[in-house]
Amino acid sequence: MDTPRQQNALSHPEAIGNPCPRVDGPQKVSGMARYAADFNLPGMLHGVLVGATIAHGRIAEFDASQAEALPGVQLVLHRANCPPLKRAQAGSIDEKRPPLEDDVIRYYGQYVALVVADTLETATAAARLVKVRYEAQTPDVSAPEDVDQATEVESERGDAAGAYASAPVRIEATYSTPVETHNPIELHACLADYNGQGYTLYETSQAVVNHRDVMAQMLGVKPDAVRVISLFLGSGFGGKLWPWPHSLLAAAASLRLRKPVKVVLQRAMAFQSVGHRPFIRQRFRLGATQDGKLVSVQQHYISQGSQLDDYQESCVEATPHMYSVPNLKVCSGIARRHVGAPTSMRGPGAVPGLFALESAMDELAVALDRDPVALRLLNEPEKDEGSGLPFSSRHLTECLRTGAERFGWSRRTPQVGSMKQGDLVLGWGMASCSWLALRLPAEATVTLHADGSARVVCATQDLGTGTYTVLAQLVSAETGIPLARIDVRLGDTVLPPGPFSGGSGATASVIPAVLQATREAVRAVIGVSTRKGGVWADRADGLSCRDGAIGPSKGADAYVPLQDVLRRAGVESVSGRGKAGSGNDLKKRYSINSYGAHFAEVTWHPATARLRVSRVVTVIDGGRIVNPRTGRNQIEGAVIMGVGMALFEQTEYDARSGAPVNSNLADYVMTTHADAPELDVTFLDYPDLIWNELGSRGIGEIGLAGIAAAITNAVHHATGVRVRDLPVKIEDLLEKR
Repeated sequence: MDTPRQQNALSHPEAIGNPCPRVDGPQKVSGMARYAADFNLPGMLHGVLVGATIAHGRIAEFDASQAEALPGVQLVLHRANCPPLKRAQAGSIDEKRPPLEDDVIRYYGQYVALVVADTLETATAAARLVKVRYEAQTPDVSAPEDVDQATEVESERGDAAGAYASAPVRIEATYSTPVETHNPIELHACLADYNGQGYTLYETSQAVVNHRDVMAQMLGVKPDAVRVISLFLGSGFGGKLWPWPHSLLAAAASLRLRKPVKVVLQRAMAFQSVGHRPFIRQRFRLGATQDGKLVSVQQHYISQGSQLDDYQESCVEATPHMYSVPNLKVCSGIARRHVGAPTSMRGPGAVPGLFALESAMDELAVALDRDPVALRLLNEPEKDEGSGLPFSSRHLTECLRTGAERFGWSRRTPQVGSMKQGDLVLGWGMASCSWLALRLPAEATVTLHADGSARVVCATQDLGTGTYTVLAQLVSAETGIPLARIDVRLGDTVLPPGPFSGGSGATASVIPAVLQATREAVRAVIGVSTRKGGVWADRADGLSCRDGAIGPSKGADAYVPLQDVLRRAGVESVSGRGKAGSGNDLKKRYSINSYGAHFAEVTWHPATARLRVSRVVTVIDGGRIVNPRTGRNQIEGAVIMGVGMALFEQTEYDARSGAPVNSNLADYVMTTHADAPELDVTFLDYPDLIWNELGSRGIGEIGLAGIAAAITNAVHHATGVRVRDLPVKIEDLLEKR
């Protein structure tokens, strides 16, 4: 068996695990941080998109004459005059079909034109003058019903059907999660500038390197002819992970006009043309012994898809390794509808999958008259039974026990409606959670300057999770240079290639690259110090870096600050480059995941039919947390997002037109601060040294996984109503008043 990698001694180890404030915070609160739409270029024009007003059919007639006649209009880009665009390779984009490729309409809001004008106001007015006549057909935007259409086997062991048929205790239930829209506060935007030789794109992108490569493919140019810049993101939740058609249209318009073109989506378009979490229906069948040991798990799920691609949520992500069960089968399917292409949304697959699994486990606990925590502890596996691999690190049982203790779970009485607080009925529910570990190839360069400062650069992004801060902490940990003296540059494809910011993989991916680059830079300083005339010219070896200074590893000689070493040698700066591969080889030998547990309290007021999530305790086993402050922020934000998933969020479509009918922030209800529960977040400190040197795994997704089930399980405990279709609707609970 492999042994955990040895951890190199850090010069300033207290920088890791330090809950320091975000290094980019002052830029954001002062308004100095520049987001994609904040950039303006000389001669810049404004583009406004025209979307289809049907969801299924074709364009019969297109007339842009009135729009083109409006003073200030520079271009109406449409199918007849759009430069040729190519299809993208699979796996790099969700809507592979380039915009304006043909006259077929596949979803409501599909772009049929881009109006470009001198001002945003003129472009907006002209867009309304574009006349399109359609040959419309009746769209199908319905939710898939028949889970028996899920025939693609995703995971299987033993005889799940046979074991279920003979199981003493059986649970069968069907669950659904609706279409959800990402709705980051920052809208998608692109400022495209073609200069005659190549493109510069100021983007809202969670993956600048992939964005560059995809845009180059579809524009028909080499990757080095495209530069993508995404310095700051107003979040993304996965909706900005892949390129979308508006970016191509902005680039195509800039190519035609030889001027910069800025396109900023309207809020309604965020519900139509930049992805969503698809509707998913799942059926679980659990078979167990009388004492609660699982003998069979069957999961069939069908995902609402589009006419454009094969994307589906991988709801199999957690099921095979979550619990010990000898017989298991998971099958999937896609039901194509006339909706925009679905895409990754925070915790894709695991979030809807664990809602169903953890709800079914609660139903099994009720059927067995067994405590839900005890049931999960009883079914803890010794290894990943889906892959047969050992876990690199798994502490779910401690998450369950710690969470139960912090929540006060021992005071829970199992009878429905038995816990009261004045006029309120309390409901206590819980759920386990999991999220895969992800490590992608990454490169970084670290430069140490003679003024005592440092710079670290990497073409990854910070979508608000704290990547700027984490990279600064890594350099500080290795050199002892204060965070305030470390400049972090991200989000630009001219920098060394970095990972996308998604799947909770950015931090784990950049750690080895940044540490390697920093050590190489320190070795370069040591090399300078041992040159003729250098500070340590009489020392060929035995030197190390400590607290931002170079000196003998042994002995009483005083260490000399890095900047003094460089100044004395007349060297302005030295650099080191780090390169790290993916974690694929490790995943061939280990099952590597993060785990956790949620405990939720709801209050139900029967007289007024008011339901509220009042308290949540979450315990996470995510390896070593580089920054507990930003880490806690991630979990708290995910839990609050999970409250929205459980109680509020649902994108609804008009069956006649196929249009999302609640495509605004008034009708698409999300959790606000007023709805947020009291939050208690605990991180277990178990570094996963098999995964990387610091033992850190990503935690951006795991806080959302399982929380909706914990809430609906609490709703059942309070009201007796088992909510299997999200979100919880008040009419579901009215009969229990």
